[in-house]
Amino acid sequence: MSVSICMNGGYLVQDEQDLVHRAQNGDREAFTELYETYFSKLYRYVVVRIGNRAEAEDMTQQVFVKAYKSISSYRWRGVPFSAWLFRIAHNLIVDFFRKESKRPTVPLEESLVASNDNVQQVVERRLDIERVMAATRQLTAAQREVISLRFAGGLAIAEVARTMGKSEGAVKALQHSAIAALRRVLLVGENGVKE
Repeated sequence: MSVSICMNGGYLVQDEQDLVHRAQNGDREAFTELYETYFSKLYRYVVVRIGNRAEAEDMTQQVFVKAYKSISSYRWRGVPFSAWLFRIAHNLIVDFFRKESKRPTVPLEESLVASNDNVQQVVERRLDIERVMAATRQLTAAQREVISLRFAGGLAIAEVARTMGKSEGAVKALQHSAIAALRRVLLVGENGVKE
């Protein structure tokens, strides 16, 4: 099957519906296409939300295991299949944080540096990521969700709106306020001055 791609990189609605329908009827190749299409977007979304690459990879796999097991229950209601997948990911993230809050210890994350990597660049990149992650913790839950879906998940405004069950205007407002808040937090951190 030749798949038509939209300008934003997503399947045309009809092609996505066809793939889902085929997957629901046991076509493993169709499910594999869905997996390959959405894995990296879902992984980026999860890793930004939880901040742990190994755990994010496992969790993204869990999204597809759950989707595979329950794909027969998916019904097209004007919301793309990707929104259903992101909802599964969101629920797993909520469960993850619920379990993490009950753990008495925090797992150590190891960063391995390949021998040909510039150690200073790796450390600086890691520090930048940590600063942004810390800054996003100061956003509201809805702002974090919009930022994660838009920039880590790579979804368009309309897709984020459908995924979150909000209007496009509300998503734009949340994105604008989140970016403004992040800018303020990061500038304060750079200048060492509180507003």
